[in-house]
Amino acid sequence: MTSYPAQYSPLVDLHRHLDGNIRPHIMWNLAQQNKIALPVDSLSELIKLTTIEDRTSDLMQFLQKLDYGVSVLANIDACYEVAYDNVESAKSEGLDYTELRFSPYFMANKFNLPMNEVVNAVVQGVKDGNRVFGTNYQLIGILSRTFGVEACQRELDAILSQVSEFVGIDLAGDERGYPAALFESHFKQARDSGLHVTVHAGEAAGPESVWDAIKLLGAERIGHGVAVVNDNKLIDYMLKHNIGIESCLTSNYQTGTWTQLSTHPLKQFLDLGLSVSLNTDDPAISNITIQDEYKLAEKVLGLNTHQIETLRKNGYRQIFKK
Repeated sequence: MTSYPAQYSPLVDLHRHLDGNIRPHIMWNLAQQNKIALPVDSLSELIKLTTIEDRTSDLMQFLQKLDYGVSVLANIDACYEVAYDNVESAKSEGLDYTELRFSPYFMANKFNLPMNEVVNAVVQGVKDGNRVFGTNYQLIGILSRTFGVEACQRELDAILSQVSEFVGIDLAGDERGYPAALFESHFKQARDSGLHVTVHAGEAAGPESVWDAIKLLGAERIGHGVAVVNDNKLIDYMLKHNIGIESCLTSNYQTGTWTQLSTHPLKQFLDLGLSVSLNTDDPAISNITIQDEYKLAEKVLGLNTHQIETLRKNGYRQIFKK
């Protein structure tokens, strides 16, 4: 990988799922501690089961991999440990800053944990991690659209109970089955509470999903957004309003969202002047680091030093500030 000059912008990761980054050894230890049966008998087998070596058939199959991680969240202490480890994991990758996003409902669901307590545990885990590792990582709350409108309201209520500890809100999950229009009320509540907005859109659905994320939900950043490349009017609108794209190369390949990495629109977005950043998505599932993503951008997309620096600048400029 290129040796970056000292003047390079800070290294950030704006699209990083805390509950998609439950590292296999943490998963294994929590299962042992809480006497939870796993479908494998060793850590090495668990690594093979929970990580993706090439790709899945589609986004929903990719998301099923996340279920293994939350299957060991038997209590609030486990949620705290996962949050704390996420800070340590990000620090070990050399990240100057990251926004760790998580779904309280998804983390609570397997063992019917109180969502407010899950939120409290994650907040405290990240706080303690920041103090120990000298970081200032922030949190984004996710509404998991796959669980439905009512569940998302309960999820939002839990997030808003600690709203001062969050910088933003996100909508993730089944993009096709649960369109943005179902969640207008949720996002108005979030915006009225002072939260920034990012939305998974243009990943499993087309440009209309991105339009809805912006127009109906108030998205300031779009997660993945590969479908943006197919709509020139949308490109012009995003340029005019400085709406960022959180690009995740490995994830897009593994989910089948973009089947040939060498033609991924990240480079085209850069050439057009869109504020696109580079991110990991679910690093434990994808078995990657942020450095791996930059290496892909260089080696597969052919980005030069200036373009790499632009990605880093874009990420830094798109940070959600309280």
